[in-house]
Amino acid sequence: MRLPLGALLLTAVLGACQTTPAPVADDVQTSGVVVAANPLAVDAGTAVLRRGGTAMDAAVAVQLMLGLVEPQSSGIGGGAIIMAYDARSQAVTSYIGREAAPALADGSLFQGEDGKPLSRGDAMLSGGATGVPGAVAVFSQAQREHGKLAWNQLFAETIEKAEQGFQVTPRLEEHIDGTFPQASAPDVRRFFSHPDGRPMRTGDLVRNPEYAATLRKLAQGNASAFYRGELAEAIVARTHAAPRPGRLSTRDLAEYAPEKAEPLCSPLRAFVLCVPRPPTSGVGLLQLMAMLDGTDIDQRGPEDPQSWFLFAEASRIMYADRDHYVGDPRFDEVPVEGLLAPAYVDQRRALIGKTAAPSHSYGQPAGAASHGPDRTEEPGGTSHFVVVDRWGNAVSVTTTIESFFGSGRMVDGFFLNNQLTDFSWSSGSDPDAANAIEGGKRPRSSMTPVIILDRDGRFVGALGSPGGSAIPAYIGKTLVGLVYWDLSLQDAVALPNLVARGQRFNGEASRFAPGVLDALSQRGMTVRAGSGEDSGLHGVFYRDGVLEWAADPRREGVGKEVVQ
Repeated sequence: MRLPLGALLLTAVLGACQTTPAPVADDVQTSGVVVAANPLAVDAGTAVLRRGGTAMDAAVAVQLMLGLVEPQSSGIGGGAIIMAYDARSQAVTSYIGREAAPALADGSLFQGEDGKPLSRGDAMLSGGATGVPGAVAVFSQAQREHGKLAWNQLFAETIEKAEQGFQVTPRLEEHIDGTFPQASAPDVRRFFSHPDGRPMRTGDLVRNPEYAATLRKLAQGNASAFYRGELAEAIVARTHAAPRPGRLSTRDLAEYAPEKAEPLCSPLRAFVLCVPRPPTSGVGLLQLMAMLDGTDIDQRGPEDPQSWFLFAEASRIMYADRDHYVGDPRFDEVPVEGLLAPAYVDQRRALIGKTAAPSHSYGQPAGAASHGPDRTEEPGGTSHFVVVDRWGNAVSVTTTIESFFGSGRMVDGFFLNNQLTDFSWSSGSDPDAANAIEGGKRPRSSMTPVIILDRDGRFVGALGSPGGSAIPAYIGKTLVGLVYWDLSLQDAVALPNLVARGQRFNGEASRFAPGVLDALSQRGMTVRAGSGEDSGLHGVFYRDGVLEWAADPRREGVGKEVVQ
């Protein structure tokens, strides 16, 4: 891909199918690298790279292992968004495996028998919370087009670990003992308890032979083994079980198809950011960075309170637009070009004053339709990982089952997602919201895996994070440190998190430089610790021809380089 210099760019080439991988340029020293949320997932990915697999081959193995060892965050019962870079063609391709609502879903999906909205906890545990899982389908398509190994060669490490067992990590123990509704769901408690009923603790061995059996079926039958036949019937049956049965059907699974789409690509200084299109929140991230690019944040730094003030106000403006306009573009037009138009970005940036505004409303970009208020709530589950192979191909993946342990319902060794609670529904049907519930529709996603290119279209880096609605803020903060402040990727990832949305300013209050919080308070921003600060950023970045990787110190992620 050759991207011209100049103003905002809203098009990117559609990725071509992978053939024989090409070497990277002679002036770039590269080796394979995997960065993910669990060491066992990293090991599975690097094992595939050592066998001669591509980045996409390794990504499948990473996802399968994460579904075993980090089941609170992602798995084959959920969905994934994949950004792929092909070194030979310099093409970036977006694969959207977002879960879809059943054909029979409508605004009454999360209403009780009395017609009133369910509590959020009841909705998340209901059979109606589960959308058609997209992970298996999207990885199957992406691996066909960007893989080198046979599909059935990508399962061995996870099958073996599922049968032999893995140890509970401290983070997994926290979720086993969590206060969220799914932690008390019967399937979760049963799976993570000893025979005498004691809950599992760090270091305890977990075996999952049912998951191993499921993976053998998928290895032999590919995606069709998941979406048709016995496994599909078991998924539907579990969602129809009491309490609060859902509306998923075997036809919904059989008709599911992931989306291969052109990404959105936009210049940012010496780089080009490529992100997936709606229903993801890539457009929000690009708008955030475009607003910041017209400020003097690049002349400041992490110890300057004005840096964080600018970041917070730009975030609030971005979220006001994203929350109101972004949904599934197959159902409602999303004004992507209007939101990113330079004149509109300038107009929105001009709202940043000397003190925090009481609130920021959504704007009126060109092409915007009229929508009702959005009441979407997103918990902070999910996982992100990055893979680069010896040929310079790269994959950036954000993957989820929505909130922790999804709906809390398990089928054949994996948890089902509760993704449909990502629709706007808390006051009832919210029929006029862009993110309203409709049959076949995909809920809006905050997931925003990023591929970073130079101005000649060559791969420079990849980045992403879990964190629910905070994801664009986590990634935006990291890009500020990386692009504007010339920090190492690891230092940029480690910068304090600040998630400003609506009238809330959530952040890592203890991690800011001395004086920053007091200065922000004087500008009308009281930063409070609490929700919205648990990032899981993972990424890679070329600096002076050397590939560096970073794993978020807030979680258990690691990276491993494979010299090939």
